[in-house]
Amino acid sequence: MKLGLLLAVINPAVGGALLFGARGTAKTTAARALADLLPKVPRSLCFYGCLPEDIEQGGIDAVCPDCARKYAEGKPLAVMDRVRLVELPLHAPLDDVLGRFDARNPHRIRKGILALADRNLLYVDEVNLLEDAVADAILDAAAQGHYTVRRGALAATYRARFVLIASMNPEEGALRPQILDRFGLRLWVQGLTDPAERLEAYRRARAYREHPRQFLARYAEETEALRAEIQEARQRLPEVEIADEVAALGLQWVARLGIPSLRAEVALFEAARAHAAADGRTEVTPDDLRKVAPLALRFRRSDFMASYARQRADEEALLTEAMREA
Repeated sequence: MKLGLLLAVINPAVGGALLFGARGTAKTTAARALADLLPKVPRSLCFYGCLPEDIEQGGIDAVCPDCARKYAEGKPLAVMDRVRLVELPLHAPLDDVLGRFDARNPHRIRKGILALADRNLLYVDEVNLLEDAVADAILDAAAQGHYTVRRGALAATYRARFVLIASMNPEEGALRPQILDRFGLRLWVQGLTDPAERLEAYRRARAYREHPRQFLARYAEETEALRAEIQEARQRLPEVEIADEVAALGLQWVARLGIPSLRAEVALFEAARAHAAADGRTEVTPDDLRKVAPLALRFRRSDFMASYARQRADEEALLTEAMREA
């Protein structure tokens, strides 16, 4: 689980991570801890979330009048701030997720949860219980990095460059295959079996509950070191390449498993690049592929689609034979 989460934040092109596991196995705790490990990002000082890059991409009309005035006066529109974990409520309506009419300005659409998650972490617990429309909106925004919301005659496009982390308990219901396919890494989370580790987990939970500041201070140095390593890996990532002969090995695995979705290769190769970057290298090796393959390829094979394809092949063979005999 730790490796998969780190790869997902080092390289957002992996496609996020989905955590499977029984209740009480620290899935949510692990997701919430990620925010403290990430470098700072620009944070808007505006109620509407205006940023300098809005002006660079869309001109001065792309920001609100107040920010346009501040920009003309040379005042900052944003400050560097820590990455936040934005949690999506399970029963959040679609309007809250995408955006609704702004009560302060009826001619403007206020940002929804997805836009507020831009450059942050978006965490969705019990993703298998989400309404289909909400789940589809989240996954589309995560894949494109932006989305457009329309309310009557008004329309607005917002950035949604977040790292998507979701979790689910299989006991509570299955996840639609279409949604499952959109997650890059699939992390199977098992409970601790070593009594000593379970006792240490209890002691740490108690220590944090009773003295949270002291607990955080105890691990501050390790947290800062890991944050620096993640930043270095992100900076190194654009230089990381995967050779054709290494990629061929991954393609063989995908073909042998009978995985039809092209997202399998995307997740596998991007995770391998992130792994190499984290290890301080600029070339992906077969070992990188072997370490990330279980995370990227599990739960991708569909017995239903394999059976369906065989039935269609048999039908085509019968049709060809019938035409030949005619």
